[in-house]
Amino acid sequence: MEIINRSKNQNVLCVKADKFPEGIKDAFDKLYSGITNPDKRTFYGISYMGENGEIIYKAAADELSEKESEETGLERFTIEKGDYISKRIEDFMNNIPKIGETFNELFKDERIDKDKGYCLEEYVNDKDVICMIKLK
Repeated sequence: MEIINRSKNQNVLCVKADKFPEGIKDAFDKLYSGITNPDKRTFYGISYMGENGEIIYKAAADELSEKESEETGLERFTIEKGDYISKRIEDFMNNIPKIGETFNELFKDERIDKDKGYCLEEYVNDKDVICMIKLK
């Protein structure tokens, strides 16, 4: 595991999955169809526990301008700056369950922010993802 420092807040555009985990692909499909210039963006998965104990998952991509959320009608979410505990998964598409296993491992760290934290997946490229949880 490694600590990653995100030096600034990052606004992203989001599409909430109707169901977790079954709706993740559809959420990313809707996100792709709602944005321009996907090659200029980093993509993310953001998940956290909802009020009723369900997992809320959002497919997300970098916001390229302040007005983009308004123009596209997509939700805006801010990935907070700070330190995140992380682990990289290589070739994740051939082992999707590894993402959940990695977050379960990260959750064991006593330094994470369990009250305001969320699971953050940063898709580095088509094959690799970095799983992160914000520290207190």
